[in-house]
Amino acid sequence: MTQLTIREAVEADLEDVLALYEGIEDSLQDVLSRQEARTVWAQFARYPSYRLWVACDPVQHGAVVGTYALLVMHNLAHRGAPSAVVEDVVVAAHRQGHGIGRQMMAHAMQQAREAGCYKLALSSNARRAGAHAFYESLGFARHGISFVVDTLT
Repeated sequence: MTQLTIREAVEADLEDVLALYEGIEDSLQDVLSRQEARTVWAQFARYPSYRLWVACDPVQHGAVVGTYALLVMHNLAHRGAPSAVVEDVVVAAHRQGHGIGRQMMAHAMQQAREAGCYKLALSSNARRAGAHAFYESLGFARHGISFVVDTLT
């Protein structure tokens, strides 16, 4: 297993992150154009507890081989303890099965722990049985039922 560097993304990483999104089998829907991504990137500054992370392989001169987003939300319930949500987890197709996702999720759990979160949640498409097995192997448990409204526009 390659030891990665996991760091907060910078705007210069957008091209690599979008390429990862474009390269996944059941795409994350319509990937933004480079210009649209820069516009959204500028909005990240308004969210004090939202971070985009990249996993970089030092053997490949710091190539971005994975990414995930983490949002820490503050709550009035749960005695004020925050919760965290992981989104947009992607590992480069040619690097899947090499421990990159495992390292990224360990990193996400550590970030949530350090933020004092009482839980770390994620959702996964119902068709992605392999991803579900992966998350369960990390200690994630199926919990509740998710509901989505896709027609807000």
